[in-house]
Amino acid sequence: MFETITRGLTDALKMLRGRGRLTEANMRDGLRQVRTALLEADVNFNVANEFIERVTQTALGKEVLRSLDPSEQIIQIIYTELAQLMGPVDHRFHFAKDRPTVIMLCGLQGSGKTTTAGKLALLLRDKLGRKPMLVAADLQRPAAVDQLKVLGEQLGIAVYSEGAAVPGGKGPNPISVCQNALTHAKKTLLDTVILDTAGRLHIAEMPMDELKQIDRLVKPDDVFLVCDAMTGQDAVNSSKAFNDALDLNGVILTKLDGDARGGAALSIKEVTKVPIKYIGVGEKLQALEEFHPDRMAQRILGHGDIMGIVEKVQRVQQQLSQEEIQKQQEKLEKGNFTLDDFRKQFETIAKMGNMKELMAQMPGMGQMIPEGEDPDVAVRRIQGMIDSMTKKERRDPDLIDLSRRRRIADGSGTQPHEVKQFLNQFDQVRAIMRQMAQMSMWQRMKMIMGMGKSGMFDPGAMMPKTKIGTGHRKSPKERADERKKKRKQDKRR
Repeated sequence: MFETITRGLTDALKMLRGRGRLTEANMRDGLRQVRTALLEADVNFNVANEFIERVTQTALGKEVLRSLDPSEQIIQIIYTELAQLMGPVDHRFHFAKDRPTVIMLCGLQGSGKTTTAGKLALLLRDKLGRKPMLVAADLQRPAAVDQLKVLGEQLGIAVYSEGAAVPGGKGPNPISVCQNALTHAKKTLLDTVILDTAGRLHIAEMPMDELKQIDRLVKPDDVFLVCDAMTGQDAVNSSKAFNDALDLNGVILTKLDGDARGGAALSIKEVTKVPIKYIGVGEKLQALEEFHPDRMAQRILGHGDIMGIVEKVQRVQQQLSQEEIQKQQEKLEKGNFTLDDFRKQFETIAKMGNMKELMAQMPGMGQMIPEGEDPDVAVRRIQGMIDSMTKKERRDPDLIDLSRRRRIADGSGTQPHEVKQFLNQFDQVRAIMRQMAQMSMWQRMKMIMGMGKSGMFDPGAMMPKTKIGTGHRKSPKERADERKKKRKQDKRR
């Protein structure tokens, strides 16, 4: 997500760099390109125009025009305006004191409402210590009730349901289901009720009267709109319609790990005056995160989100036992880091989320991903190479000569020179991992940022651009001796 707008803004800001002094004319030329980048990213037309107008008015101040490096201040102004455009955000819930708290979720069909209900229940239980209950109030969509029951069973969270609607108007009524669920929560001492209400494919078909009645009779403490970021301008239009009907407390934006262009995230707050509180960044039930406007503004400008990466690393480490972490640390310090360990590291990284999304959160690395290149494909290619090796080869890669490389390449669907390139990179990574074993978390993040700027994580680095001959082809024994010598030098460091 945000690749379109990030690349567009980067190109536009290049026009403003390298100028001794900004004039109103050249600054307006640069900001015109910024406006184009916003519109191409599906930002609301009026929002884009007003944003550029605010940036222009601020930038035209004397302080900016007289500065030694005005382009730096223009970027700062754009960052500040982006953060203000999407914020501020208060992530707190309005918990009731003398009764169960009611959270109502609404949204169009297909926005991910039911899955988000499960994610929200998990977040409330695990992070805030609440006792949530999911309520199946979507009686129109086929299998919606069953889907919520399955989610509840997976998470170990109570689900209240009275079955689906039947033709002819008979059967349970969504309004009475919500009322009965609240009574049931009081009896069973559950303190938070999450209502999964009905949706339709289009805003014009939404049962707004039904939602208004639930709002009036059940009196939810928070009403959240679940909105699909992939729908762009439609997300903004539906947000406005729902807010007019229900007076929303916030928006939960889903599918931000997909190919959304970012326009919805930049437009919703400005058009509806309702903040985006949470974002869905994956299919896993833990993939619901707080929305931070300042971090999102940094990512849009290509400056990454280091705090987001640190939080993900900490979450993954919490899932590992202390014994596993200790074993990894000892292996790294002793230099016994094998290809099996290397593959496990990839599996750990996969738990953190989409590889492309992770790289976009590291400063400078989002821009290094070639357009159309998928980092996840590069990772799977490496995993395939490792899986095509014998146990002995994975423990001691120095055994891998030309004939073994050819066999591994055939087994993994790659080329022998790709296998060789990977093994060379593994030697470098092994040395780096040994160094990182002695570092604190912040020192590790600083080192990773440095590697990103140097191109170490470039997915295209797996493919050597040119092959330069030395005039002498070393024998397998010479190459093995060379690798052992290099390993000894790394250990001395």
